Amino acid sequence: MSWHSLTSPLLLALACGALDAAPASTCQRSSPPHTVALVELFTSEGCSSCPPADRWLSTLAARYGPEQVVPLSLHVDYWDYIGWQDRFAQAQFSERQRQLGQRSPSPVVYTPEVFVGMRELRGWHDAASFEQRLRQINRQPARADIRLAMKGGEAGALAVDAQFRAPAGEDGRNSLQGVLVLYEDRLESSVRRGENRGATLRHDHVVRYWSPPFPLRADGTLQTVPRTLELDAQWNTTKLGLAAFIHDNRTGEVLQALSLPVCVATVR
Repeated sequence: MSWHSLTSPLLLALACGALDAAPASTCQRSSPPHTVALVELFTSEGCSSCPPADRWLSTLAARYGPEQVVPLSLHVDYWDYIGWQDRFAQAQFSERQRQLGQRSPSPVVYTPEVFVGMRELRGWHDAASFEQRLRQINRQPARADIRLAMKGGEAGALAVDAQFRAPAGEDGRNSLQGVLVLYEDRLESSVRRGENRGATLRHDHVVRYWSPPFPLRADGTLQTVPRTLELDAQWNTTKLGLAAFIHDNRTGEVLQALSLPVCVATVR
């Protein structure tokens, strides 16, 4: 039996304790009964064609909502050599882009590049093309469940309880993995060199932490993954969000995704 049959619709929405009760406060959200689309934008502050894509990604959460889409901005590091070092770039994001590219018709990576459900979408800038892909994903019944809960913890850290329920494997091979992500909104950079020299760039959903993939049991049972995530002192905790998704590492398919804002009371 899934969580959806056990909980009321109200429990599928964000539930936060009062801010004046921080030690006992908890924020939590459960995934809906349909599939949420994972959108990954690979971008760089050193790329002159990336700012329009950054602005587009910033609109998705407000236009579609968390039960339709989980948008993430992954800054790659291979633009850094031309004169501007992107402070949000991580080598692991460049590697993830290469891995996703191997499943695409063309393995060439570029920026900005968008993957929806781990499938490249070259027509992301066309509203009709994007919405068609989004509808295809959202109309699929969920084949996996995710629940995220945040609890009060020590200063500078976020205590997370992630729960996953993945479907039983049809061929006995377990290739399902979970990933936890921390992202930050409302970031701004004044670029002094490179292709965007003189520009002020604004970013949302910028990935700050991406966990190593962890294996999930493909037997339909509930699996709890507790984690304590360290928070960098430079991050604005009031603008952080937590996300998780389940994918099949063998087929490159996203089974479910979920996101919610970090509860401020848990990180004071």
